[in-house]
Amino acid sequence: MALSEQEILRREALTELRNLGIEPYPAAEFTTTAYSSEILTNFEKYEGKEVVLAGRLMGKRIMGKASFAELKDAEGRIQVYVSRDDISDDEEKTMYNVVFKKLLDIGDFIGVRGTVFKTQVGEISVHVYGLTVLAKALKPLPVVKMDADGKIHDAFADPEQRYRRRYVDLTVNDHVKDTFIKRTKLFNAMRSFFNDKGYLEVETPVLQPIPGGAAARPFITHHNSLDIPLYMRIANELYLKRLIVGGFEGVYEFSKNFRNEGMDRTHNPEFTAMEIYVAYKDYNWMMNFTENLLEHCAIGVNGTSEVTFGEHKINFKAPYARVTMTDAIKQFTGFDISGKSEAELFAAAKGMGIDVDETMGKGKLIDEIFGAKCEGNYIQPTFITDYPKEMSPLCKQHRDNPELTERFELMVCGKEVANAYSELNDPIDQRERFEDQMRLAEKGDDEANGVIDEDFLRALEYGMPPTSGLGIGMDRLMMFLTNNASIQEVLFFPQMRPEKKQVQIELTDEEKLIVDLLKANNNQMDLGALKAKSELSGKKWDAATKSLSQHKLIKVSVAGDSKIMELIG
Repeated sequence: MALSEQEILRREALTELRNLGIEPYPAAEFTTTAYSSEILTNFEKYEGKEVVLAGRLMGKRIMGKASFAELKDAEGRIQVYVSRDDISDDEEKTMYNVVFKKLLDIGDFIGVRGTVFKTQVGEISVHVYGLTVLAKALKPLPVVKMDADGKIHDAFADPEQRYRRRYVDLTVNDHVKDTFIKRTKLFNAMRSFFNDKGYLEVETPVLQPIPGGAAARPFITHHNSLDIPLYMRIANELYLKRLIVGGFEGVYEFSKNFRNEGMDRTHNPEFTAMEIYVAYKDYNWMMNFTENLLEHCAIGVNGTSEVTFGEHKINFKAPYARVTMTDAIKQFTGFDISGKSEAELFAAAKGMGIDVDETMGKGKLIDEIFGAKCEGNYIQPTFITDYPKEMSPLCKQHRDNPELTERFELMVCGKEVANAYSELNDPIDQRERFEDQMRLAEKGDDEANGVIDEDFLRALEYGMPPTSGLGIGMDRLMMFLTNNASIQEVLFFPQMRPEKKQVQIELTDEEKLIVDLLKANNNQMDLGALKAKSELSGKKWDAATKSLSQHKLIKVSVAGDSKIMELIG
């Protein structure tokens, strides 16, 4: 791979450091005594005291015998003051004149030892007396600038580049790191809520012989030693229920799930879900539990139950509104789904302009109607309750209406955040529901589960107490709590399409000459002046510029009476 000019210069600096006896990647521990944020918020405590910091060099302002630089550590940024005589003890002042001024680049990791003080303009800084090279960066970071008004220039903002190079994104875009710190706060808050109530965190298999617990298309792999297919987990529900059968009263898990379906701004094929199951409870208890849990989590992440998501102000403070699915569909469509046949639901959906097909059963048709006409209307946290039985094969039949189940989903800003049941614990009823799912799979519904989990049914036959279960999409909840409209913003490394390989272009001598002249003039130059300076014949000039243009390396624009050639590749 061809190196850029900056990459070549950085490699040359690497060699020069080693020639000076400085190892650019030392093995020894570098012990720090403070973080930038501690010094900036507790200046009185640190003033005049010696500190040792480490981090990236993010800026240099060379001013003769003394210079200022910006150091970014794990907690923030701080200015450091570097004087020639303070860090160099030889006559040539090599550490300052050569290492600091010439061989250190933006992005390099350094360690500094010095005392804390305020500059004449009142900026808290560290007066450096010792400087250590900790790691040489061979690729340049994007230079993101902020003017006096706080306006960002040359931002590293292209989403695809940010997601592919999250390590760069985290380095130059400080707010991104804050998002992931809040993600950890969310998990900690939820974990503490469960642990304080005595529930047990557990682990269940990722590789499963049957893809159960949800209606989704699985990823399939193969176990060579056993010579059997295995499925990446689409849900952990059935394993957690087995633990309830085994005598645990409350179990939960943060699980990595995998679904071989589409990718968009709210779906990633690998995602994190939390599921909790508590014995002797029902879905009414779970609604109260859920709204208290999410209020606790919102405060744990942001310090308040109120959050902003896009144009909406959301309040996670309990209690939340509760609306049955039947009432929701009736309210927004005028259609009553109660007692309707599959044919009637199909005709109604078609009449509403919803894209449905003959493979869909009653549950899927109702789901499509609700999704198209209702769910977008629920902005504040709202429990949608009492789903039709056909939509919920693992849920207990409603105690008052045999056509319904004791299920709720929590909607926020038109999106599902949580899903919960009074769990089905009748093994005979459960087998019949599984068989219904098999018939849907045979009909062509690729999200229906076409395999009966006999071991799970066997577990139910040993007896499972009345139980309520809750599942929460952690990534989507994180989106709401941090005002991010894309799931990729709350995943460190979201799934991406394969990166296109850059085609290496061999340039002729004439093409290289034009490129070098443009680079020497800030990547653009008057067309006539450039042609004259190149001293190329008309024929060679035409051939070289035509080739560079075809390779999308240059473009020509008009500025008044002049034509400007710009290097763009």
